[in-house]
Amino acid sequence: QVQLVESGGGLVQPGGSLRLSCEASGSIFAITAMGWYRQAPGKQREWLATITKGGTTNYADSVKGRFTISRDNAKNTLYLQMNSLKAEDTAGYYCNADRSGVDSWGQGNQVTVSS
Repeated sequence: QVQLVESGGGLVQPGGSLRLSCEASGSIFAITAMGWYRQAPGKQREWLATITKGGTTNYADSVKGRFTISRDNAKNTLYLQMNSLKAEDTAGYYCNADRSGVDSWGQGNQVTVSS
């Protein structure tokens, strides 16, 4: 089992920045990739970014160039740096850990972009 605890959400003005964190514990050695997703009210969960065990990153077109996924292996923590935030980025943000097809999810963190 992998447990994921998120932090860092909140209210930010358009054009601002936020950094989300996701601390992993448990069977970390079995994780093959970690990622970030979001879900806005009335919409399906949307994939944003992934970082593999080898460090390869991929991004959805909607966030490419604005969001950066990274990790600190010493702290067992995944990050999502979000810059140039827009109102349409408002959503609940969730981190994910993939253990060869077995998913674990964080509790979710609300990000609201509003003036």
